[in-house]
Amino acid sequence: MPRTCCGVHLTSLTQPGLQAHQLAFKRATDVVCSGLGLIVILPLLALLAIAVKTTSKGPVFFRQERVGRGGKRFMILKFRTMRLGADGEKAGLAHLNHTGDSRLFKIPNDPRVTRVGAFLRRWSLDELPQVVNVFRGEMSLVGPRPFFPQDLDKYQEHHFFRLAARPGITGLWQVRGRSDISNFEEVVALDREYIDAWSF
Repeated sequence: MPRTCCGVHLTSLTQPGLQAHQLAFKRATDVVCSGLGLIVILPLLALLAIAVKTTSKGPVFFRQERVGRGGKRFMILKFRTMRLGADGEKAGLAHLNHTGDSRLFKIPNDPRVTRVGAFLRRWSLDELPQVVNVFRGEMSLVGPRPFFPQDLDKYQEHHFFRLAARPGITGLWQVRGRSDISNFEEVVALDREYIDAWSF
């Protein structure tokens, strides 16, 4: 784990409230569940891949750099839900971001989202490929929300606490209404609540 990130000494931050054997158990659970999960959902992944590929131009999967445990960067994997070149349109649509915070970029009825993409997002099916990230050890099944490297420049010192754990496919931020959260401090508070009291 990197000792510093954006000038902040990660070793000085509060660490997760789990013992070494508990962390090992959590990782083992992630490996077993993600491995078995990949086998079980493989037919569904194939069907969704075909749907994405045949209904819009572009690759099946969307890869984007995110920040994980200890500030380590990795490529998150999702099904592509937007039209080709959507990232290049983001700056021009910034005024439609209803949260007012670039770290929580949300546009109601985002025009870049494809028809199949809207369906995938509604049921969080676009995130199924992240099981691969879990198996690799880049993510966990449950954990803090994964954020972008450029967001680190805007972090205050207490925000870096969330880098003490692997980001998760799901977490308190999702269970308690992901689409309703428009305040970054609320996301951080939920992440900290999970890390302080996590049992899995």
